[in-house]
Amino acid sequence: MDQQQDPSSSSCRADRKTIEKNRRNQMKALYSELNSLLPHHQHSREVTSLPDQIDAAVNYIKKLQTNLEKMRAKKDRHMGVERIPNNRNGAYGSGPNASPQIEIREMGSALDVVLITGLDFQFMFEGAIRLLLEEGADIVNASFSVVQDTIFHTIHSKIGECAPGTVAARISDRLRKFVNEASTTAF
Repeated sequence: MDQQQDPSSSSCRADRKTIEKNRRNQMKALYSELNSLLPHHQHSREVTSLPDQIDAAVNYIKKLQTNLEKMRAKKDRHMGVERIPNNRNGAYGSGPNASPQIEIREMGSALDVVLITGLDFQFMFEGAIRLLLEEGADIVNASFSVVQDTIFHTIHSKIGECAPGTVAARISDRLRKFVNEASTTAF
């Protein structure tokens, strides 16, 4: 019996081989691109296996994540912000429901207020401005920026020339009380 191959099955097999070859070439190009993004030692010119390259990429990404967390913690320390880890990985962040934090700096007749809140505490910015105005402070500049689920509110104000220390202490007490009351009633 003469076995003849069906031309369509031969064509189908060739198509599958071509598709698989293209897939392997694409994966090779992607692995090569990933490897090119990793820092390489100048004196190490030996060829590394593909699993070793992937392992190096995973380790490098983990190292970058650790460095990023350390840099965020350092930035927070310099800004006077104390954050607590909000997930089991130890990542820092305020999150939408975290308690608001306030920092008040007095420099002569200038009073700067930094209010850090989650998305659920946006009303506090307006409340802090209203409180400053009630105390007779002049608002020089007020701004905010949103980073993920955290809002950084900054208010630069000028208080009266006579007894600025006393006025600043009173305003600081009222602002802290406002933040504490607002955060306890929100939960």
